[in-house]
Amino acid sequence: MSLCHDLQVVPSTGTDRICGGTYRPRRPRWLRIFVLLAIGASLVLAASRELGFSRSVTPRLMAHMAAKFGAGSRTRIGAWQEFVRAVPAEQRQFTGNEFELLGSVNAFFNRLPFVSDLAHWGVEDYWATPAEALASNGADCEDFSVAKYFTLKELGVPIERLRITYVKAVRLNQAHMVLAYYSAQNAIPLILDNLEDKVRPASERADLVPVYSFNDEDLLVVREGQSATKAGSSSQIRLWRYLLDKLEAELVY
Repeated sequence: MSLCHDLQVVPSTGTDRICGGTYRPRRPRWLRIFVLLAIGASLVLAASRELGFSRSVTPRLMAHMAAKFGAGSRTRIGAWQEFVRAVPAEQRQFTGNEFELLGSVNAFFNRLPFVSDLAHWGVEDYWATPAEALASNGADCEDFSVAKYFTLKELGVPIERLRITYVKAVRLNQAHMVLAYYSAQNAIPLILDNLEDKVRPASERADLVPVYSFNDEDLLVVREGQSATKAGSSSQIRLWRYLLDKLEAELVY
């Protein structure tokens, strides 16, 4: 996993065009209206669900995942849905008791086996959706961080408190990804890491050197010896864009 190759702007590929003079008979007007209504209904349904949320996983998506990854995927995704539903209301208020919730979310996903992208997906770098990670029963550091991010969003954590963070793992001497939680704007973040079930403040994680971080709203870059500076939008991260496209596709089911 590279620390920098994902920071790319994906250019537009243009619009595909079909040319030719093939005759296509017009559909009856009632059929065209029916198709438009069906499309409209599906768009409304998709808009009512949220990207990456456990409650957005429909029975059809569950069946699709089971056909692709096996029957056990239903159990794992169902456990995720039940976990989210079972979180007590008082833990969703974020008025000082969020540490317990962060620990629960971190430990829940850390039960997944760690599997490298090359072994799991056959490619060097692949960011799985939360449903994909659970259904396939494997994840790497990006997948763990992404799943925790969307689950905490679903549980009501404000986006500005969450940052998916690329770091250099000093002891491992390699790139790594964690999820950082900020109780306030300038607070020392708490780190959710697949390497540790215990959530600890960044001040206790000298083994992690931040490189850049992002959430739905922006992208921050950390330069050595300087504070984090805004570097644009998270849409500049190629694999994040692809992940969001996959999440959009999941809403079609």
